[in-house]
Amino acid sequence: MLSSNRYLTFSRGLRDGLPIALGYISVAFAFGILAVEKGLPAWSPILISVTNFTGTGQFAGIDLIAAMASFAEIAFTLLIINLRYLLMSLSLSQRLEPGMGLGKRMAIAFGITDEIFAVAIQKESLLGGKYLAGLILSSYSGWVGGTVLGALASSLLPASLLSALGIALYAMFIAIIIPPARSSRPVALVILTAVCLSCLFRYVPFLSGLSSGWVIIISGLVSALIGTFLFPMQEDKEEEADK
Repeated sequence: MLSSNRYLTFSRGLRDGLPIALGYISVAFAFGILAVEKGLPAWSPILISVTNFTGTGQFAGIDLIAAMASFAEIAFTLLIINLRYLLMSLSLSQRLEPGMGLGKRMAIAFGITDEIFAVAIQKESLLGGKYLAGLILSSYSGWVGGTVLGALASSLLPASLLSALGIALYAMFIAIIIPPARSSRPVALVILTAVCLSCLFRYVPFLSGLSSGWVIIISGLVSALIGTFLFPMQEDKEEEADK
């Protein structure tokens, strides 16, 4: 049974979140530049980062906003992209100290990202509000700060460098998916299926008229369903034997 850990303090949370914050600065910097490059005012990406804190969703969101997508399309796309945070929050809620109020739980839920969840879930004791506040605040500051720097720098950097940063951003996403695709056949199949579907919607005449938001939704859901059908999770044989 998990117990409280008096060493998981606010300052410890700040220290644990520092590496995340440093990583977020570069990505958020690119987000700020890309948003302004797509025609959004400089304050817009800053406001988005302050109120959202979801990297993948924000990048997809500004693409849809720039394409003049409908509100329903944007909302549904971001719901699909960010649905994983619901599962992370449910898992992390089992590790919180008892008696934590609804307000604190909602604040923690807002601050859950892939990296923050990965750091917090590895702790072998109950998680208190002070530690999580430090962890989230440190990471959140890096994300917002990077966005501010990117939005302000967009008016100072030459156009050639801005274009290069845009290409680097796509390279970053490719770098994220290649390692798991090389080590996992199901992941590789899901990625390949999504790529093929995206190409179909891009080049097939009667499909190319569909907006980018719905293309993301359809490609993501269909590829995930195919992966789930072809590669269902198998129970451990030892667990089945014990039953």
